[in-house]
Amino acid sequence: MRLTRFFVVFATLAALLGVSTAQTSAAAPSATTFTKLGTFGTGNGEYPNAPLVQGTDGNLYGTTQLGPWPSNGFAFKMTPTGTFSLFDYSCTTNYCTGTKPYAGLVLASDGNFYGTTYEGGDGAYRSGSRYPGGTVFQLNTQSGLSTIYNFCSEVACDDGDDLFLFSPLIQGSDGNLYGVTSGGGMYGLGTVFSATTGGTLTTLHSFASTEGNSPFGGLIQATDGNLYGTTANGGSGANCTSGNCGTVFKITPQGTLTTLYNFCEQTNCADGYYPRGSLIQGADGDLYGITVYGGAHTTTESFDYGTVFKITTSGTFTVLYSFCALASCADGYYPAGILQASDGNFYGATYYGGATNAGYGTLFKLTSAGVLTTLHDFCPKGGSYCAAGAYPEALVQGTDGNFYGVSGGGLGRVGYGTAFRLSVGLGAFVETVTASGAVGSSVIILGTNMTGASSVTFNGAAAAFTLVSSTEITATVPTGATTGPVVVTTPKGTLTSNKSFTISN
Repeated sequence: MRLTRFFVVFATLAALLGVSTAQTSAAAPSATTFTKLGTFGTGNGEYPNAPLVQGTDGNLYGTTQLGPWPSNGFAFKMTPTGTFSLFDYSCTTNYCTGTKPYAGLVLASDGNFYGTTYEGGDGAYRSGSRYPGGTVFQLNTQSGLSTIYNFCSEVACDDGDDLFLFSPLIQGSDGNLYGVTSGGGMYGLGTVFSATTGGTLTTLHSFASTEGNSPFGGLIQATDGNLYGTTANGGSGANCTSGNCGTVFKITPQGTLTTLYNFCEQTNCADGYYPRGSLIQGADGDLYGITVYGGAHTTTESFDYGTVFKITTSGTFTVLYSFCALASCADGYYPAGILQASDGNFYGATYYGGATNAGYGTLFKLTSAGVLTTLHDFCPKGGSYCAAGAYPEALVQGTDGNFYGVSGGGLGRVGYGTAFRLSVGLGAFVETVTASGAVGSSVIILGTNMTGASSVTFNGAAAAFTLVSSTEITATVPTGATTGPVVVTTPKGTLTSNKSFTISN
C-alpha cells in the first residue's frame, strides 16, 4: 500500500512523462477570488488533512493530525474570516484521547460533531508497540471532546483497527453513525461499522481476501437507503497487475455487501485505480468519486495522475475526467476529492500539478460534460513554505456560497498548513443537516443571514419552524411534504437548499 502518498510532503516532484496536450480545460472566470484565512503551526495544530464542515453557528470546524506534544492532534473552530479556537478532551487517562484525527468531522442531528482518530485509544487488544487502534469521538462545542468508542476492544481487533481514512463518518437515516476501518476485522483487511451516538458499535462487514480491502474513503448513504463506498486495495480488475487497485461497493444497512466495480478493468488502468475520499451522490442520482492513480494519460499501472468518475447505483461506470490532460499537467493531478456545488457543477482540488513549474496543486471546476476549469494554482512562485498554502485538501461549500478548505504550506512552524476561502460568485443557500426524514421529524437547517425568516417549505409544503439564530433554523417536516428542495423565505429573499430533501417512510 502506498500510504506515504497521503501524508503532506513538501517537495517538488520530478518531471512527468507521457503527457497529452489535449485541450480539456477552460479559462478561470474573472470573478474568482482566493483568500488565505489563517496559518496552522502557530499553536492551532499542524497538518490539516480533511475537509472542513459548517456548524449550526455558521463557523467552520475541522481537525489537524498533529498538535503539541504528545502530538495527539486538534479539533478546531474557525470563523469565516479566519479566527481560530481549539477544543480540549474531557478525559485524562492514558490513551483515552486517541491520536491523529485524519478524517475530519460530521455534524449530526443532535447538534454535536463526531469523528475518528487513526491511532490510540485504550482498546483492550490494541498493540501498544505499533500504535493503531483508534477511536470514535464526540465534539460538543460547549464541553469539548470525549471518546465514545475504542477500537480493538474485541479479540484480535475483530471490531476494526487502523483507521487510516480520509473521509468523515456519516449519519444514516436511522440516526446511527457509519464508517470504515482500513485494518482489523475477522480477516485483518478492514471493516464497515455502525455506531450509535452513545458509543455502541456494530461491525456490519469484515472485508475478505476475495473482495476489495483497506477502505480508506468514507461512506455515503444514497437515496435508495443503501451505503456506498470504495476500497483502496484488492479488487479483480483485468489489468490490475498489482492486485491492489480497489473497488466500488454497495452495502445494505444490515451488512450485505456487493462489489459494483473493480478498478483497472481498462487497458493501462485508463479507468483509474486507488480511489480516495467519499463518494457523493449527484443531483442526477449517480455516484461520483475520484481515483488518485491511473486515467487515460497513463502508460502503465505506475503513474499517479488520477480521475473523476461516475457510477450508477447498479454499477455502470464512466470516467468523467482524466487528469494530466494538458502539457506539464497544468490541469493538476492526484485529486483530493470533489463535491457538487449549488450551481450543479463539481468542484475539487488536486495535490500536485498546475500551470506553474512548482506544481503545488490546484482548485478546479468540472462540468457534468467533463470540461475542467482551473480556478487557482497554489504557490505560483514556488519556494519551500508557500505562504498561501500548497497541496490542498477537498473543499466544502459554505451556505454563504463560498468554498472553504485547508492545505499544506504556509508560514507557520515549518509550513504546517493554511486555511483558505475561494469565491466564484455563487449565491447563498440553505442546507439540511440530515438528507432525509419522515413527516413529523425535526430537521436542522443551516444558512446565512436568516434573521427575520417568515416561512419554511418542504417542496412547497409549509412547515412549522423556529429561528434559533441567523445561521440555524429547526423545522418539522410537514404533512403532505414530498421529496424536493427546502426553501426559506427571509426579508432579503428566498434561500433554496443545495440538495433535495428526501421524505422517508
